[in-house]
Amino acid sequence: MKIAEVGNIIEFKDGLQGIVEKVNENSVIVDLTIMENFHDLEMEEKTVVNHKRYKILNNDAL
Repeated sequence: MKIAEVGNIIEFKDGLQGIVEKVNENSVIVDLTIMENFHDLEMEEKTVVNHKRYKILNNDAL
């Protein structure tokens, strides 16, 4: 299992996408505001995703 790094874009939970802001031991903190339809989803700006529950879409870490 490849662990995301800060700046990676990940996908999780049936299509939600976000940019990794912080990497923890078992999870990452993700900023969801990069999604075009973010305001339509009525979600918090950030969320925590377990390493087992996402796939990395963009490896261009900051």
